[in-house]
Parts: sequence; structure tokens; C-alpha cells
Amino acid sequence: MVQIFLNFWADLISADTIHLVVKPYWAMHVLLVNGPNLNLLGHREENLYGSKDLKSIENELESIAKNEGVTLECFQSNFEGALIEKVHQAMGKKDGILINAGAYTHTSIALRDALLGTSIPFVELHLSNTFARERFRHKSFLAEKAVGVVIGFGSMSYELALHGLIAHLRRD
Repeated sequence: MVQIFLNFWADLISADTIHLVVKPYWAMHVLLVNGPNLNLLGHREENLYGSKDLKSIENELESIAKNEGVTLECFQSNFEGALIEKVHQAMGKKDGILINAGAYTHTSIALRDALLGTSIPFVELHLSNTFARERFRHKSFLAEKAVGVVIGFGSMSYELALHGLIAHLRRD
């Protein structure tokens, strides 16, 4: 959606001094939340999670976000309460959330409630295909309330999730 703003103050002086400012999209603010053990990426189970560390993934995502005119804040914690607090703090400040809740995906009703309580659209993502893994990983407490879920594409899951969330937010 293109919004055109006219500077009518200049019109008071002369019609040929009107200025047009074109803004293709509003400034979007997205929060990336990473749960437990994702700080170990690049060192743990590379066959499942790949060789990139979390900082590399975040740097790549920040570059993509910047090119899209989106500010991205990255956060990781191994503690459920810290993840919940970060989601709460996003209320009124973030337009969308990307979340890889790690193992809390399958266990945390509290994190689900925090996401629902803020009413911020979110995309759930995972590096591995959770349905190709242990049965307990097949259940997500977040998926049915997410605007989308991206799983199984390794570090590219983050990029796909970001593009999907941006498209969703711009459509609304």
C-alpha cells in the first residue's frame, strides 16, 4: 500500500512547491524469540540443526529485515519465565513475533498463553522437521494459534518465517 502525503503548507506560498513523500510501508518492528538450547547451535547435533551458530543466523536475518525496512530484535533464553517476560514486553511495541521455542513448543502452556495474551501475530519455526523426530515433538502448543508454522528447512526456516510474517503484516 502506498501512502502519499502532501505538504500543504508549501501550497500557501505557491502550487509548484508542494512536496510529495512516498512511504511504501509503515516501519515494522519484529521480535525473534529463541528458546532453550538454541544458544548451542553450531555445536550440538549438527545432523539435525546444521553447523551455523545462532549469532550467524541472527545476523543474516537482521540483514534481510533491514532490506525489508523492518527492525528486528533478537532474544534467546534457556528460561521459560524470561521468554514469557520478553513476549509481554513486546506488547504495544512489536508488530509481530518469530518464535523458535525449542522444547517449550511441546510443553509450555504458559508461553502459549503469553503469546495469546499480547495478541501479537506470531510465526512458529523450527530448524528440524519435528514430525520426522520423536513422537513427543509432534505436538505443539503454539501452532494452532500461529499465523504460520515453518519447520524442517534448517537455518532457512528463519528466513522463510520472516518473509511470511512480513507478508502477513503488510496484507493486514
